[in-house]
Amino acid sequence: MQGKLLFALGAGLGYVLGARAGRERYEAMRAQADNLWHDPRVQEKVAEAGQAVKDRAPEVQAKLAGAADAVTHTVKDTVTNTLKDSGVGAQDSASEQAQPPSVDGAELVAGVDTGAAGAPDVPNQQTT
Repeated sequence: MQGKLLFALGAGLGYVLGARAGRERYEAMRAQADNLWHDPRVQEKVAEAGQAVKDRAPEVQAKLAGAADAVTHTVKDTVTNTLKDSGVGAQDSASEQAQPPSVDGAELVAGVDTGAAGAPDVPNQQTT
């Protein structure tokens, strides 16, 4: 039913835009469309359709929320399983105790700033 209505509207619009009948025919078609739209039977159907949408909105919302929940759980499970399978996230005790290098050049020993930073090992680069 909706497809037929959309087809009819499209055909009418195409005719209006493509017709060479002139302004007079356009005005007649516009008046017919206006009369049709304001027909009490059409307005009754429009009101029924609007009420049907309002009545079904909570049901649709609940279904969408349930679907979103299911997708969220599926994605979380997939990511968790993928990370477990690839070994990402597995930490050994040495990496937990390692500290990042100092930003300001100072070295920390047992949490105390010694003020001495070791020079990084840079291989000799000879140019020829």
